[in-house]
This record gives sequence, structure tokens and C-alpha cells, in this order.
Amino acid sequence: MKVLKFGGTSVGSVKNMLHVKEVVDDGQPKVVVLSAMSGTTNMLIAIADSIQYSETNKAIESINRLHETYSETIEGLLINQSLSIKAKAYVNEVFNFLLQSTYKSYSHLLRNEILAQGELLSTFLFTCLLEQENIKVALLPALDFMRIDKTKEPDFFYIKKHLQALMETKSRSDIYITQGFICLDENGQVSNLQRGGSDYTATLIGAAINAKEVQIWTDIDGMHNNDPRYVEYTSPISNLSYDEAAELAYFGAKILHPQTVTPVRQDSIPVRLKNTMCPEAYGTLIDANAFESGIKAIAAKDNITAIKIKSARMLQAHGFLKKVFDVFETYETAIDMITTSEVAVSLTIDDDSSLDMIVKELEKFAVIEVDKNQSIVCLVGHSIVHHEDTFKLFQVLKDVKIRMISYGGSNNNISLLVPTSEKVTTLKNLQRYVFKLVS
Repeated sequence: MKVLKFGGTSVGSVKNMLHVKEVVDDGQPKVVVLSAMSGTTNMLIAIADSIQYSETNKAIESINRLHETYSETIEGLLINQSLSIKAKAYVNEVFNFLLQSTYKSYSHLLRNEILAQGELLSTFLFTCLLEQENIKVALLPALDFMRIDKTKEPDFFYIKKHLQALMETKSRSDIYITQGFICLDENGQVSNLQRGGSDYTATLIGAAINAKEVQIWTDIDGMHNNDPRYVEYTSPISNLSYDEAAELAYFGAKILHPQTVTPVRQDSIPVRLKNTMCPEAYGTLIDANAFESGIKAIAAKDNITAIKIKSARMLQAHGFLKKVFDVFETYETAIDMITTSEVAVSLTIDDDSSLDMIVKELEKFAVIEVDKNQSIVCLVGHSIVHHEDTFKLFQVLKDVKIRMISYGGSNNNISLLVPTSEKVTTLKNLQRYVFKLVS
């Protein structure tokens, strides 16, 4: 059995939903994971924000506007009268909940419950569509099996046990539909796997049922060798190893959630990236195999903060680095890049929510400089630090002010820190230097 995940754009309109129906209705059993319809999650976030800041009228206006969108979707999607009535009743129930939420006290739990409605809506409507086509389909509520533990990591034993039991109760179905992104926390309250978490849901399910393959369907034909939003003439990469894909996802490739490959790599379950609008395209296959060496792709991660920690006695001070790392551990802030010199440590973080407190702690034993609005540009490929052509990337030094370089920490990754204002220039120049293409 395969697991197919479809993103928000893939189910973002009646036309696209009908197209997805054609893709999944091939006579083969499968689990289908859906994101919320495109634009819905952003609207739900705006509604939650309005409730948080006591902007009740603004929240109600957004809820009514979104309700109208879903009513129009039902009209275009379902011609079967009984299914249309069923769908309208469910949608009305969801939006009544949202309206009632505007009069509740704001909490993080309420926010999570609001955000969960997008996936609940898309999966219910798509299930109705398949029922209309006389397809044997079952809706598997993700909140019945998807759970994270107290460390915010998936509780895989719980997921596997409850998913398999749930599927056994629906064993006569050919297609199982479930929600991406949403889950329960260790206390049984509604939570989520963060933005892009539907990919993660798909591979967690793939590992739990030992799927033949996990397919991530989006609106682009695979992982490209650079960011097509900023660089022209990019091209899809046919094959990536788990390591290469994980590096690219972590350092900014938007097509994939950073944790996507983690659940499936132990059992060597392949992950294929496909284009919903061009299903015949090969896409990108991610598996345990590492093909040709050298730089395969470039990605960028924004909202990076660089911190320079200077101490004239650092080299002689035993335990200095431990003191530095302990500060970041205390405030649960991950470090992306790090370089050292005789008198300074430079590092980067992508979560600055505790920055002021971190700086205050570090200033007790060092002089601190902070640079915001930075971007990490990451070059990824199998064994690139040993490849004979890798030197070409350093031609970019004559064009852009490089703040930091991380080289050698991984055989598959070289990272450059640049001002965000220079990111696009850096991506374009690297495309030309590395892939010999003019952008």
C-alpha cells in the first residue's frame, strides 16, 4: 500500500480536487493525507489572532467570508443531493464552532483547535466526493491515532498501534482519507506538527503501515536545484538520498517539511515528490541511494540571527564553549551554524523568541554582537566537500559579503551566511557558477 499526501494547492479548488480524485482512483489501495485547502490555514491564523487581540467583529467577518468560500465549494463539488446536504451540515457545524470561539477566552489550545478545522474540512469534503463516485472510502480521523509526546516528538508506538487498529475496523475500504498536520499532545489535547507538517504525517503513516512508497504531491515537479521563486532556469532533481533531502528541507527547501524523511529511512521506504498538475512527470525520488557526487541543489533559509560572542580569554578558558551552549540549552534554542576563532565564537539561530534573555546571560562572560535579517544559503550534494568542482562556489565571495561559512561539518552540506538583502543575488550567482546557467 502507498501513502499519498496532497498539499493545499492540490485541493485548493473544485477543479483541483477533481484532478486529485483522478490521481487516487487507480484501483490500488492507498492512504491519502490532505492539507487544508490553500488559503484556509492563513485565514484561520488571522481569525485566531483577531480573537487573541479581542477584535471580535474582525474575526466574525473573516469567519463569514471563509464560510461563504466553503459553501461555494460544496455547490461546485457535490451534485449528489444527500451528500451535498451532509457536507453543508458538517461545514455549518465547523463554522458555528468558529463563531462560538470568538466569545471564548483566548488560549493556545483554542488556537490549535481553530487551526485544525482546515484539514477537517478538506478531508470531509474530499471523502464526500469519493463517495459520490462510488469509491470504497473511509475517513480516518487523525486525532484518533496521531499523537506527540511531552518533548513534542511523534509517539510512534501509539501512532502505529492506534492507526492499525483503526484501519482494521475499515478493512473493506480501498482508499483511506486522513488529515495532515493535526494531532493530539501528551494530554490528549489538540495540537499540530507545525507548518508543513502534512508531509511529516504522511511519512509517519508510511512507517507505521510499512508502505511501499510515500508520495508527496504538490504544484511543482519535484525538488529543484535552486529556488524557482527567485532563480530562473532551475531544474528538478531526479534522485536524492535521505541525507541530501533532509539537509535541503532543513535549510529552506519549501517543498518538504524538515522531518519528512526521518520516519521512513530506517525501513528504506522511498519518498517520491510529484506534481499534481503534471502526474506523468518523474518528480524526485528520495531513497537510501546516493548517486553522483557534487553539488546537486541550493536552498536558503531566512529569518536568521547571527550572534558573535567575543572573549579575549576564550582560548585559555576551560569550559568556555560549554558555558555558551548551556545558555542556549537553558532557553531551548537550537543553533544552526557555528564557527570559532582564537577570541570569538559566531553562531546562528532561527528562533529569536528568547534572544534578549540569551544575550543577557552571555554578556555575563563575553562581549556580544547581534546581526538580524540574515539568511543561510545551503549547498547540498553527496560528498561535496571532496568534489573537484566544489571550489567554483567560492567565486561568490567576490560578489557578496559572506558573514560566515560552514564547511566540513557534513560531507553533504556547505552553508553560507549572508545578509537577507543579498540572498537573491547569492542564489543567482551560485546558480551560474555551480550549474553554469544564466538566471
